[in-house]
Amino acid sequence: MSQKLLTTAIVTITAMTLIPHSAAGANFGDDIAFLKKHTDLVVLSDKAGQAKVALAPAWQGRVMTSTTNGDAGPSFGWINRELIASKKILPHMNAFGGEDRFWMGPEGGQFSIFFEKGKKFVFDDWQTPAIFDTEPFKVLSKADDKAVFGAEFSLTNYSGTVFNVGVDREVRLLAPETAWEKLGVKAAKDVSLVAYVSNNKITNKGKEPWRKETGLLSVWILGMFNPSPSTTIVVPIKAGPESELGKNVTSDYFGEVPPDRLVVRDDVVFLRADGQYRSKIGIGPKRSRAILGSYDADSRVLTIVQFNQPKGVTDYVNSLWKLQDDPFSGDAANSYNDGPPTPGAKPMGPFYELESSSPAAALAPGKSLTHTHRTIHLAGPESALDGIAKATLGVSLEEIKSVFKK
Repeated sequence: MSQKLLTTAIVTITAMTLIPHSAAGANFGDDIAFLKKHTDLVVLSDKAGQAKVALAPAWQGRVMTSTTNGDAGPSFGWINRELIASKKILPHMNAFGGEDRFWMGPEGGQFSIFFEKGKKFVFDDWQTPAIFDTEPFKVLSKADDKAVFGAEFSLTNYSGTVFNVGVDREVRLLAPETAWEKLGVKAAKDVSLVAYVSNNKITNKGKEPWRKETGLLSVWILGMFNPSPSTTIVVPIKAGPESELGKNVTSDYFGEVPPDRLVVRDDVVFLRADGQYRSKIGIGPKRSRAILGSYDADSRVLTIVQFNQPKGVTDYVNSLWKLQDDPFSGDAANSYNDGPPTPGAKPMGPFYELESSSPAAALAPGKSLTHTHRTIHLAGPESALDGIAKATLGVSLEEIKSVFKK
C-alpha cells in the first residue's frame, strides 16, 4: 500500500464509502456466494474439495480468497464487500481486495506509471492504471488446479516513455507434497493447508528496449488479508553491517512506528497486524530473504509468502512520491498494517498486506521477466505449526506471540 495514498487521502476515500471489510465470521462458501452475485469467478480445487482458491478474471485474475477446508472452511482473503456490492467505480483506485493481485511499479518518481508527466505528486493527481484496477484480463485457459490469464496494454511513465506490455499470469493450486517441499519441511500431522503460486510474466511487446535512462517497470504482487489483535507479521532478514546491506528496514513511510508495534532485530522484523495503526515496512534486496509471514495466534493460522529474488540483482524500482536521486533503490518486499489515518477516523479496511516485487525489468524487444509469488496458509495445533515457523521464519511461535505482549 502506498504511503501517500493513505497519508493524504483516506478521509476522501472514506467519504466515498471505501471502508468495509469482509463480513465478520464469513467462511469461504459465504464469500464465494457473495462474489458470484457480482462477478464471474474461477474456483480452483483439489480432488477432495478441501483446498480451494477463488480467482476473479474481471480484476486481473487476482486471487480473491482461499481456504484449507472447503466451503465451510476459513476465508483468508480480505474482501471489500461494500465497494463490490455498490458497483461504483471510484476515482484513483478501487480496493476490491484479494490476497494476490497484480500491479506494476514504480508508483512514484520520475519514472512513475501512476502520475502523468508534469503532474504533482499528490493524491489528486494519482491514478492507478485501469489495467491494474478495473479492466479485466482474458481467461486463456483453465483446469481444476490452474488458470491462465493474459493482457496486452500500453503504459506511459512520468517522463513520457511509452511501454507496450504483454502479461501472462498463471495461478496454480499446489499439491500438498509440493507445498511441503517448498517449505523445506516434512508434512506435519494434523495440519491442513492451501498453497498456490502466481507466475507473472511481463514481456516487452514494443520495438525499443526498456532502459534505465528512460525508466523501467517491475511486477508488484500485493496480498490483502484479514487482521486481528492476535496477528503478527514476521519478516526474516539477512544480518550484517548497514554499510554493506543497507538499513535493516525502512519504516518511516507514515512517521516512526512505536516500539510496541514494530520490533527490529538483526535477523528478523516483527510488525503488528491488527488493522488498528497505519504502518508500513520495506525490505531492500540486500536484506531480503525472499520470504514473509504472519501468524494469527487465536485462529492458529500460519501464513507463508515466498517469492523469487534473483541473486545479486539490486536494481528495484523506487516508488516514493517525489523526484528521486536513485530511482532504482526500491524494496524487494513490503508489508502494511491498516489503521485510522487520524484519531477517530475509519481505516480503509482494515486489512494487512504481504507484498513482493520483481527487479526492474530492463528488457529488449520480445524478452520477458517472470516474477513468482507463492502463498501457503497452514492451520493446526501450535505443536505442529511451531516447527514450520522455526524452519521457514527462523522464530518460534512463542517468540512471535510474546514479542508484543505488555
